[in-house]
Amino acid sequence: MKNIVCVACMLFAFLFSTVQAQTSTDNSTKLQSPNDPDNLAKEYFSQIMGVAISATTNTKLYQFVYEWIGTPYRLGGTSKSGIDCSKFAYELYQKVFNTTLGNNSRNIYTQVDPVNKEELKAGDLVFFKIRSRRITHIGVYIGDNKFAHASTSRGVMISNLDEAYWRRYYYRGGRLLTASLEQDEHENVN
Repeated sequence: MKNIVCVACMLFAFLFSTVQAQTSTDNSTKLQSPNDPDNLAKEYFSQIMGVAISATTNTKLYQFVYEWIGTPYRLGGTSKSGIDCSKFAYELYQKVFNTTLGNNSRNIYTQVDPVNKEELKAGDLVFFKIRSRRITHIGVYIGDNKFAHASTSRGVMISNLDEAYWRRYYYRGGRLLTASLEQDEHENVN
């Protein structure tokens, strides 16, 4: 309950400051309606995750990531008391896209169509070969070169593909057909 009140206060403060500070007549930066909860959520997630508002098309995806941020890493873990990278991707796809993934990053990679780094969309998967010839890590792309993942050192977090470490070990992006179709359907509804 305390978290809900805190989030509600933050959303109200953000909305109030956004409406006061908004002086541009550019329609792309205007709020559609202060009472539009989906638009408010997009604004909020854009701010806290550091992605452009145009990248926040799937609020369900960002809500899921937000709820898991800070969850500790635990190899083989499947809950908020501890989770590993492939189980985090599995849970996200299960809850957000109603799609079942494989049980490890290499297995999941066999389920995707490769996507160039420049063509990644929110919800795509990103794969890494960290000090190995095999895929050893997976994350979920959220936009603006950022991805959510369960890191062995800091748990569930958001990282940037442009950081030297991730750039060094990046292998490939991938897109599941079902996730792509559902994302496109969501974009067409809005």
